[in-house]
Amino acid sequence: MIRSLFSGASGMKNHQTRMDVIGNNVANVNTTGFKGSRANFQDILYQTVRYPSAGVNNVGGINPSQVGLGVMVSSITNNTGQGGLQNTGRSLDLAINGNGWYILSTNGDPVAGTGAINERYTREGIFYVDNAGNLVNSSGYNLCDTGGNPINLGTAGISTINISKDGTITAKDLTGTDITVSSPIGLAMFPNQDGLERDGLNMYKVSPTSGLPVDTFGQANDVNGAYGTINSGFLEMSNVDLTDEFVNMITTQRGYQANARTVTTSDQILEELLNIKR
Repeated sequence: MIRSLFSGASGMKNHQTRMDVIGNNVANVNTTGFKGSRANFQDILYQTVRYPSAGVNNVGGINPSQVGLGVMVSSITNNTGQGGLQNTGRSLDLAINGNGWYILSTNGDPVAGTGAINERYTREGIFYVDNAGNLVNSSGYNLCDTGGNPINLGTAGISTINISKDGTITAKDLTGTDITVSSPIGLAMFPNQDGLERDGLNMYKVSPTSGLPVDTFGQANDVNGAYGTINSGFLEMSNVDLTDEFVNMITTQRGYQANARTVTTSDQILEELLNIKR
């Protein structure tokens, strides 16, 4: 009876964790470049009450008898699939259609794709030109080119700017002079992009399971088709599907209720046992 109490309690705790994941997905349904998560369950230790035996002397074999001890969250996985694109008309709103992650430097220094402390990666494509001419994201971190160097457009001010699908930047300053940007916007890809570690503020960092960027950094719309295209005037929206999340929410709620009923029923049986002596 104690086993069923603890099994029910484990079910309640882990369904609560799943609801936390679903709640975070729903909260970020309109977060630019957000990638949803999913909680996965697995059963845990089994107590063997009768061991298996092979058949002997014309007596058949006996299967093992085991009682499970509940459930646990085996993993919380990232869904890094493509989000829908939304037209904004703003030149520095950049959506990646396909593979790749924008490369950010958190301190203005170049990055080398080695997992250094100043490296971050994102699919959020909202960028600005700051007062020093740096191309930065909404948190003020520098966007980097294919060489891992922060992109700078000079301090003369920007009159017009255009970004092609391969990340090439062409711009003019306030005097009408062409601004030369030697390298296009860089993109990174990983052996296991689902293994990237979330760092908040729509950013990710390298983890032991993601691996380091493949071939360091690449260019969008490459001839091999490995990297996606950069689309100016668009933003990639969250890839959370509300229909799926609401269905998962219902099944999670019912699972929680069923496990709570297991606990209350076990408690009632224990109460009956205690009342036998009365």
